Amino acid sequence: MSDARVFDWPALLRVGLSGLGLPPAEFWSLTPAELQLMLGPPSEATPLLSEGLAALMVAYPDKVKGADDA
Repeated sequence: MSDARVFDWPALLRVGLSGLGLPPAEFWSLTPAELQLMLGPPSEATPLLSEGLAALMVAYPDKVKGADDA
């Protein structure tokens, strides 16, 4: 079975039990639509890729320790 969409069941279970405080029986009785509704809208944030990190490092370079110390 080579489905490109793989569910991370351990992470989803942690969110349901710890984050939402659901007992296991209630978690497993939810439909996918109900669980999605409880989790809220998907995040629209995009991951920071290496080129994004490089751009931030150029825009905000580290200062030499002691250079601006008062």
